[in-house]
This record gives sequence, structure tokens and C-alpha cells, in this order.
Amino acid sequence: AKYRILESKALLPPQLPCRNMMNGDHKEHEIHGVESYIDDVLTVVVIGASGDLAKKKTYPALYTLFVKGFLPENTKIYGYARSKKTDKELHERITPFLKKEQPHAEEQDMKEFLEMCVYRRGQYGSAEDLGKVVEEASKFEAKAKGNSKKVNRLFYFAIPPSVYADVAAAIHEVGISKEGFTRMIIEKPFGHDLDSAKELSKKLEKHFTEEYIFRIDHYLGKEMVQNMLVLRFGNVFFEPLWNNKYIDCVYISFKEPFGTEGRGGYFDNNGIIRDVMQNHLLQALALFAMEPPVSIDDGGSVRNEKTKLLKSIQPIKLSEVVVGQYVGSKDGKKPGYKDDETLKNKDSITPTFCSAVLRICNQRWDGVPFIMRAGKALNQRKVEIRVQFKKVPGAPKMFPDDYLPRNELVIRLQPNESVYMRTNVKAPGLMTQPVQNELDLTYKTRYGNVDNPSAYSRLILEVLRGNQGAFVRKDELHRAWEIFTPLLQELEEKKVKPVPYEYGGRGPKESDDLAIKVGYDANTLKLRLKAGPRDNRQGGKYTQQEFAAYVDKLQTEEVTPAEADAEHKM
Repeated sequence: AKYRILESKALLPPQLPCRNMMNGDHKEHEIHGVESYIDDVLTVVVIGASGDLAKKKTYPALYTLFVKGFLPENTKIYGYARSKKTDKELHERITPFLKKEQPHAEEQDMKEFLEMCVYRRGQYGSAEDLGKVVEEASKFEAKAKGNSKKVNRLFYFAIPPSVYADVAAAIHEVGISKEGFTRMIIEKPFGHDLDSAKELSKKLEKHFTEEYIFRIDHYLGKEMVQNMLVLRFGNVFFEPLWNNKYIDCVYISFKEPFGTEGRGGYFDNNGIIRDVMQNHLLQALALFAMEPPVSIDDGGSVRNEKTKLLKSIQPIKLSEVVVGQYVGSKDGKKPGYKDDETLKNKDSITPTFCSAVLRICNQRWDGVPFIMRAGKALNQRKVEIRVQFKKVPGAPKMFPDDYLPRNELVIRLQPNESVYMRTNVKAPGLMTQPVQNELDLTYKTRYGNVDNPSAYSRLILEVLRGNQGAFVRKDELHRAWEIFTPLLQELEEKKVKPVPYEYGGRGPKESDDLAIKVGYDANTLKLRLKAGPRDNRQGGKYTQQEFAAYVDKLQTEEVTPAEADAEHKM
């Protein structure tokens, strides 16, 4: 465990840490030992406590931290929303999700955690209503504080971005702790385009500097995303290969096996580019491709390197983009995007699929295409980074009768987290025939039943520690929108019609054609397609009926992907 002592500065608002005025990141001293905040008093206010996000993510994440001993003994969690609810109704609403998050926790843990959780009703932008909650919290804090403890406050924004500014104003007026830290966790989307992102930042800046604000992108809390820094910078053999001399292209894929299914109205205002690519996948790309930071525990240097990398990305060309929209499956069992009852615009051209080529103009990556591909209603659930290396020099002469597939390093972010290298080896037997196989580190195989906390648990813990490295800084956010806003505007102005693709397929064929055109090896792709999805190969190929059942279980959230997969293998 780590803890940090945050240095305060008189010219800044109360309890704010000293920051580097060039980049907005605070200066920290790290000491190994007990968490620095653990003996303090903590008040958590979950704003939007009646919503799905709070129920499914926020409260379960806080429960995990409680069970594992990362919440102070003197903690109170106030649920705050406009709906009329009692404490008991809140408890009944969140309990199934707490059990799902920590199925092996003791009953006493559940009882004690629920005793921490209360519900209060109020308008989001009302300083008067929020002030009543803070007044109640102050009484709890005064009683728990004693003579030496700090009083810390954490506000979680599980609300629409349209009310962020009003809530921030109310917190500034009545909610700031004078005896400890005050921090706000803000959920995406952080704007709809560059102008709206800047406008939102401007409104928040009226009341708070960057040290208060933790913009959460849950992908930055995923095990394999956090592992990227150790994998890259903790292994001496990777650094010499991590450049345009040895890497031909990088393929970043996001695939979901289900469509909008009742969320068409919401999704149509965003589309796959805003929903996934501008944030989750771009963050993964930045961590993969950035230069080494001074320290992976120094949030400022990590975010500096990510921002520098983003500034090196060239404008995206429409000629290197494929957009698609799914239609119903051939058997008629799965509806098309426009069949979604919540979708009002039946002539919508909102993409549910996009493949785009990003090019980084710097010394390390010049000439290497980064192919970013994301889509809904595809043939499997998968998020991965696939690094394809250059062909072996002299291979046609050395192996005249055989084709050598390209070496590939694959970092699987979800499901079944893994890192594996596709390497060419001699086939067993008397003949010297090369075949491709995998050097494989699959986490569930190697580490068994080791508890892997949710991304939200990790990130809330980082907020309590005061480590902003796993959160999106303002300049980083604006640069991300600068990359994608021109493409979004061009697609909308030219009314580019998405290519139709079948529900449950690989997506538009044009996407594969684009990848091959910019450098992905066609023969290696053919071998991959022939072999089928890796998860299927590991457990025996799914029949169409079995895969449909697997997807249905994922959608209803009855089981995790690993459990659904294991059930099939039995």
C-alpha cells in the first residue's frame, strides 16, 4: 500500500496540493506504508444515487474498498438525487449488485456497509438542498473527528453532464472541507465535441482548479491497461522493438456482440466514435505509444507523456475511415439498429461501427499506421491491442516452400485478460516446417482465482490517494477532441452513409480492405479468419446456437464472460 503527503500552498484554495503551474499536476511525496487518509474522516456524496451508474458501479466499487479495508473506519456515504426514496429503499436497490461484486464477503460486511449508506433528496443545482446534506455530514464529521483527524470529502457525479456546472457551483458554495481534501469524480462524456468540452471546462474552472477534478475513464482502471506501463517499461527486450523499425502496424479493436437493444435513443446522439473511440481507445493508444515517463507513480509525468503523444497525431483523413451500421441477422432473430423502438429517427446515419487510421508523426512512430476499429453487434466480445511486426528479412530464400506469418504481440484488455506472442516454430515431426503458435500469459490460467477488483474500485482508490495519473487532464481532454471533432463534423456535413453489415458478423468488409491497404498483412489476416476467434479455439468452436446463448447471458448480466465461456467448455 502507498500513501502520499500532499503539500498545501497558501495562494491556492484551502486543502489544495501544491501544483506545477505548467501542467496542473500536484507535487507529491510517496511513502510506503498505511494509506495516508485511512485514519481521517471521510464523507462521500454520490450525486445521482438513484441512477443505474450508481447502483451498478459506484456503490459496488465503494463496497469492495470497504471489504478490503481501504475505507476509513469513520466513513459516511450520502446518496443524493431528486427521486423520493428512503434509506431502506436505497439499500434494497443496491444490495444485489453489492453481492455480485463481492460474493464471498461476510454478512457482517454487508450490514456494516449499508449502515454507512443513507439517502437524501434534493435538486442537483440547489445549494440550499445540498447544504442540508453537508450540514448533516458536518455533525457526523465533528463527532468522528476527535482532536487530530482530518475531514475529507468526495463527491461522485453520477449525473448527466448538463448539470455538472450547477452541481459544482453548489459544492463550491456549501461543500468544501476546510480541514482536509475535497475531490470530485466526474463521469464521461466530457462534452460532445471540442467546443462543448471547452465550455464545460470553463464552467467548472469558475469554481475549481484541476486539483479538485478527477475525470474518470473506467478503461484507465482496467487491469491490462494499468499493466501496459509495467509491460512496456519493465521489460528490457520490448523497448528496442517498440518503434517503426520493427513494428509494421498496430491494430486496436473494440467488439461487442450485441446492439443498442433499448438504448438506441441515447446512442443516436453519440455514435460509436464519441462513445468508445475518442475516449477509451484513444487512452489505450496513448499509454501504448507514449515515451517513458519519469516515474509511473508520478501522475504528472504520465499525463505529460500521454498529452505529448496526442499532440503528435495527425488529422484523420476521411479516405482512411470506414463507418458502418448494423442490420438484422439473416435468420431474423436479431434486429437491425433502425429497428430499435427507442430510436426516433428511422433514417439515422449514426455509425455503430467505425474503422479509422491514426498516424503519429514523431521519431518513434512515423510511418506506422494505428488502425482503430470499434463496433456493436459483431461476432464476439473483445477489446485488444494487436501489434504486427515487420516480415522476417530474407524469409523467402530461407524458407522457400513455406509462408511465414507475421509475428504479433496481442494485449487482450477484456474479456479473459492476457498477453500472448504469436511466434513461428517448427512443427513437431520429421519435417522442418514452420507453424505459428502462441507464447501465452492468460491471467485466469496463470493466476487462478486471484481477486481482480473492478476498474471503478481501482480508480476511486486512486482518488482517495490523490493520484491523478489515472485520470484525464483538461489539456489531454481537449487534444483528444481536437483529433476527432474535425472527422465528426466532416461525416455530418457530408452526410456520409454508413456501410450496412449483418448483426453477428465481423463488420463491413471494407474495414478489412482498409487495414490491408494501409499495411496489415493480408495473408496473416486470412490465417486468423480461418482459425476463428481465439476464445472459441481454446475451448472448442462454438456452434451458432451456443454462441447466441453465450451472448444472451452476457446481455442479461447473469454471469461474467469468463463464466459463460467456462460453462460452454464443460
